[in-house]
Amino acid sequence: MAKTSPPAQVGERITEITPDDIAALGVGTAIFGTGGGGEVYSAQTMVERELREHGPVRLVSVDDLGPDDVVILMSGIGAPTVGIEMLSSKGQIHALLEEAERLIGRPVTTLMAAEIGGSNGVRPIGWAARLGLQVLDADGMGRAFPDASMMAMNVAGVHCDWAVQSDVVGNITVMKTVDLHWLERHARALTVASGSICIGAHYPMTADTVRGAVIEGTVSAAIRVGHALLNASDPVSAVAAELDARVLLSGKITDLDRRTVGGFVRGSVTITGTGDDRGRLQRLELQNENLLVLEDGEVLVSVPDLITIIDAETGHAITTEMLRFGQRVSVLAWPCDPIWRTPRGLELAGPAAFGYDLPYTPFEGAAR
Repeated sequence: MAKTSPPAQVGERITEITPDDIAALGVGTAIFGTGGGGEVYSAQTMVERELREHGPVRLVSVDDLGPDDVVILMSGIGAPTVGIEMLSSKGQIHALLEEAERLIGRPVTTLMAAEIGGSNGVRPIGWAARLGLQVLDADGMGRAFPDASMMAMNVAGVHCDWAVQSDVVGNITVMKTVDLHWLERHARALTVASGSICIGAHYPMTADTVRGAVIEGTVSAAIRVGHALLNASDPVSAVAAELDARVLLSGKITDLDRRTVGGFVRGSVTITGTGDDRGRLQRLELQNENLLVLEDGEVLVSVPDLITIIDAETGHAITTEMLRFGQRVSVLAWPCDPIWRTPRGLELAGPAAFGYDLPYTPFEGAAR
């Protein structure tokens, strides 16, 4: 397994992202994807090329932002499998930023990932390098979620005035919807009409509005997790320690029920324990992401807490579409950001938001 440069030490800030960080970032965002978020390899390749051509990208904290800074979210939307084959056009990002700045009336200085999970946690670094912008060490989810309404800013009550979407052909669409649920519906319909892959920008914010409304430190956290995995002799333990996560079970996949319904992957996966976990059985419920872990009829972990299936030997995350019968895996779980445990956070992204009629019980992370 290829190793990477040593990560910054705990407490030492990461202030710029270089090509040497992107492999680690990709590994980390895949783990934060909790089964969703799409594959990261093609995003890694694009971002490494952009950084080598345009130089490192400055990574700033919320406290670094000044009164003249404008932050905007930028992300891909659509089917990740299509995105592998239909790449963005050369001017697509520039046209998107130009329209966003026209609507804001001020230059954008800072990009932020809509979600740190999967490819959308990686691509903004390359876009920022190409556009000459800095990146905020934060995101809107702290993981991957399937719906545009499941944003920390929505929990915090920050309104999204508009969204801009561009496709590879050159079409630019501005959407002013009554809420993020309607934005999700309109954006998805436009994406399908554009070949099932687009790039979007929304949620313009200032230094004042971003504070307390985003999940901070997630870009550097993903890089640290990736470096820990890539440089470890025991990747599973290294990732669990870096995340303060608990290894719920190690075993092999013995049953898999997976189907595509309404554009989402739904189903369940059953894992039978091996080694020290022999005799145990867990079932994970899937809706793009891993949402529930059940054992002996008891819910051990539920959304919005994070659940990731990783390869038992390499520690790399396995997305829901890549799960296979017989794979040797470990199941990791760790607590979500506190914003998701508020009444509004649970309304948007708790078990009931995914159709499960059960109470949310906070998961406490690694056993002490």
